[in-house]
Amino acid sequence: MSPKTITPELVSLAPGLLGDKSAVIRELAARVVAQGRASDTDALYADAWAREQKDETGLPGGIAIPHAKSPSVTVPTLAFARLDPAVDFGAPDGPADLVFLIAAPADAAEAHLAVLSKLARSLMTEEFTSGLRAAQRPEDVVALVDEAIGEGEGRSAARGASAAAPAESASAPAAPAADGFRIDGRPARIVAVTSCATGIAHTFMAADALTAAGPRNGVDLVVEPQGSSGYQALPQSVIDAADAVIFANDVDVREEARFAGKPVVRSTVKRGIEQPDQLIAEAVAVAADPNGARVSASGVAVSAPAEALSWGANLKRILLTGVSYMIPFVAGGGLLIAISFLPFLGGYGIALAHGDSGMNNAVYTLTHYAIWNLPPEGLGYYLGAIAFEIGSVSLGFLVPALAGYIAFAIADRPGIAPGFVAGAIAVFMNAGFLGGLIGGLLAGYAAWLIGRPAVPRWLRGLMPVVIIPLGASIIASGLMLLILGAPIAWLMTQLTSFLNGLSGAGAIFLGIILGLMMCFDLGGPVNKVAYAFAVAGLAQQTDASFHIMAAVMVAGMVPPLGMALASTVLYRRGFTQVERENGAAAWLLGASFISEGAIPFAAADPLRVIPANLVGGAVAGGLAMAFEVSSRAPHGGIFVFFAIDPIWGFVVALAAGTLVTALLVVGLKRFTAPRRTTTVAEATDQSADQPVAATVAA
Repeated sequence: MSPKTITPELVSLAPGLLGDKSAVIRELAARVVAQGRASDTDALYADAWAREQKDETGLPGGIAIPHAKSPSVTVPTLAFARLDPAVDFGAPDGPADLVFLIAAPADAAEAHLAVLSKLARSLMTEEFTSGLRAAQRPEDVVALVDEAIGEGEGRSAARGASAAAPAESASAPAAPAADGFRIDGRPARIVAVTSCATGIAHTFMAADALTAAGPRNGVDLVVEPQGSSGYQALPQSVIDAADAVIFANDVDVREEARFAGKPVVRSTVKRGIEQPDQLIAEAVAVAADPNGARVSASGVAVSAPAEALSWGANLKRILLTGVSYMIPFVAGGGLLIAISFLPFLGGYGIALAHGDSGMNNAVYTLTHYAIWNLPPEGLGYYLGAIAFEIGSVSLGFLVPALAGYIAFAIADRPGIAPGFVAGAIAVFMNAGFLGGLIGGLLAGYAAWLIGRPAVPRWLRGLMPVVIIPLGASIIASGLMLLILGAPIAWLMTQLTSFLNGLSGAGAIFLGIILGLMMCFDLGGPVNKVAYAFAVAGLAQQTDASFHIMAAVMVAGMVPPLGMALASTVLYRRGFTQVERENGAAAWLLGASFISEGAIPFAAADPLRVIPANLVGGAVAGGLAMAFEVSSRAPHGGIFVFFAIDPIWGFVVALAAGTLVTALLVVGLKRFTAPRRTTTVAEATDQSADQPVAATVAA
């Protein structure tokens, strides 16, 4: 028999747990590790905390369910704490006194996920939560949870199957109340889909909340929870008969084409838990509104767009999607160009114009020679020409890829083709990076508008492959050619001239700003904006673009190298064993220009680590611009030294930024050290009914 999901040692009923949710999650993670069910407290905490940062896990009724799927977890586990005083987990009605940490292995089997999701559904019942508050012993809590998830003394295979079944299948239709929302004299018919990032807890809690709200509002409501353990699709006949659809999701709806043409309300999964009645009312309202939002006729996730997000947040999501998809197109191309500049290959001369031919040396070499007819410079030069040309063609996709995937973020697959076309038109008009950005937005919104109206079923198959791409391409590219392209091209010319003219204090100030952006969120939106700005400039192949790329790269290397220096050399005792291990790995990550190597440190101590990163990054970026360091490679860190000039300036800027970051974080840790807490693993003499952690002086 597999280990039980919860044991008395994983339960704390005593008051006095630490006073913020970060500490609660960390101490529950430590309790899981102390029982041998996970290998690393910090890793489990980091995964649960990352989930918490995406969306707070507090729920109405004084409940919180921090949860994560983590590689450090070896046994699916529930850890429970009853808090006094309660701790704020972000619920709208106040802090939580009942906290379950749900810890699942990264590769958890479907049966395990079903058990954990069964607990989430039980938390929606008053009887279960009242029992938890009244429990006198950890064993009482274990008995309640065992009963809820089907692991009681009398559990059997049949009972286990019945426990898992609700997590795998759609919720049954609710019997309508005597009165309520009616359409054409009958109860309104609504279908809903719920899903969250992990697919364990919120997915099924939202499904149950909506199902329970159906009878209260006099509607026929059927829910399809799409969890990590799979889902059972609603019958198409039920969908076809529905008056409206509710999508309560934090991730994309699977097979959304099934709902094409239906009036739709889109929301976060958490709102499905907290405001199911309001969502039902909104669904009935949109069903009665002929101009209301519809699931796209193309059958893709193109809401109006993403009503759950604010306008600014949605625009950020769209632009970052485009940047994220664009970067792989240009990273490989930029590295190939950098490799082609190696002295034993083409050298820098490979990019220069060849006489009066109108070609550069690489193109001339490839059009006049072949592998069996080598140029006078030899095989190395010919291979350098090949690398340069492949890289140049790859970089040529920068603007079309940016535009194509911005449009994709708005209109899904039907937006890709018109987005790429609009980006190519931006290149034709010399409108550059900014033209691609605007062209992608135009193409995406044009595709979304064309796909929004309901169309006959026979026409739906043509919408995403013919009608939407054709119409959106004409609209977006036509606007670029007729109206927008020329002004944007003029603006890009002025911006390029301005950057090329920067020198002295102006260039240093730009380097400082770029350094701060690279170190602010370590791979997040601000970091990506700075990096995208730099790699977009590489397509111009100007001195200013090379300087900007160098400043961005050197600043992005500082956080992991600074944390590595501080944790493994300067102040080892100020960091945990896990942090010292992360520091050892951060040496290589930093040298490779992987800023994310500093994330574990920033997550554990953001108020000290992030300011130190910012100062060090600003120093490195400013010095790189002051020394006029150039980088012709978009990535690779110190390993693309051959594409960096002067290399001494790059090394000095990197060393200075790294040292500043390391010394600053050491100083902050030594002289502003917080009070620390003993963990469950440290408090070996602590019994199961004592506090999970006791506060002691540092």
